[in-house]
Amino acid sequence: MSLPAPNSDALAASQALQQAIAAEIAEQGGAIPFARFMELALYAPRLGYYSGGAAKLGEDGDFTTAPEISPLYGATLARAAAAIMAQSGPNIIEFGAGTGKLARDVLNALADMGVQVDSYTIVELSGELQARQQEALKEFPQVRWLSGFPDAFRGVVLGNEVLDAMPVELVVKEGSAWRRQMVGIREGAFTLLPAEADAALLQQIERQIPDAATLQDGYLTEIHPVACGFMRSLATMFEGGKGAAILVDYGFPAHEYYFDERTGGTLMCHYRHHAHPDPFYLPGLQDITAHVDFTAMALAAQDAGLEVLGYMSQASFLLAAGIGELLMRTDPEDALRYLPQSKAVQKLVSPAEMGELFKVLVVGKDVELDPAIVRADRSHRL
Repeated sequence: MSLPAPNSDALAASQALQQAIAAEIAEQGGAIPFARFMELALYAPRLGYYSGGAAKLGEDGDFTTAPEISPLYGATLARAAAAIMAQSGPNIIEFGAGTGKLARDVLNALADMGVQVDSYTIVELSGELQARQQEALKEFPQVRWLSGFPDAFRGVVLGNEVLDAMPVELVVKEGSAWRRQMVGIREGAFTLLPAEADAALLQQIERQIPDAATLQDGYLTEIHPVACGFMRSLATMFEGGKGAAILVDYGFPAHEYYFDERTGGTLMCHYRHHAHPDPFYLPGLQDITAHVDFTAMALAAQDAGLEVLGYMSQASFLLAAGIGELLMRTDPEDALRYLPQSKAVQKLVSPAEMGELFKVLVVGKDVELDPAIVRADRSHRL
């Protein structure tokens, strides 16, 4: 791979994390589950990708998310959120708020609509990103930060590219059996090692992969127990209240995720705006993600007592929620202002850009979505 070289401080941090991971591998008898490796690579205190200090988003980071593309994205989410809050409560929780731009855009849009927000809570694990959020949102006194789920909640949950950053288990089919991929060390380098899958993982495979028995020998893919646990935690949080979670991410329903020809899974890494497949490259300096199995997320939410309110492409959701109307508030004759916004909206909704790969899953309790969004629902495809 031809990737940009890290500076000496970044390289030293990665080497320190590699040593910490190697020590845990040794303590565990020579191997750890891939999900644990991914957890350490992303979230190890002070050294993991999300808990370290390197810039992650924007031109100087590793990738760009939808809120960074246009404020119309946040304004459109605000319209959907306002309808939900009117039925539940004037509160928002955002998981993984990035630079804080989505929160700022949502709060500004709601203020313009005359919608009051009593509390906007951000759950953020990255100290560097939390510092950027605090600077970006210093004019909003209702914003606060938590490290985990509140006990009960009434309102709207926002999660933009949160599920894809949760650790996944890698599994591989060998003959008629599924084996768990562990991470060990061979010749001084991290490597994948197959091992027996325990009963819990086998049960998750059976629940998550349709027609698992028909997939070919050597088929490698991901299982999402952490993300499923997140969905169950949402359900627990809503037990004492009501509202909905709007979750936006890239991924597929199960029948597309476990496609016969997708034999190597969906795991992908992002380093300095370069995408590549090697999760062992400079741990701590790159993002490691997997596409989301939206069928598994919907089932986990449903099993825990939430209702699946809607599932659709990002394009369908944004258009149904009114992004076109918001765009037309800028006069098309004013080319200097209109054309950049139009280009940004095109990137958000075009099938060739983010419009189809990104999906929106809405789960909740005792609320209904705007009729225009309900008409766009494709949850039957899950």
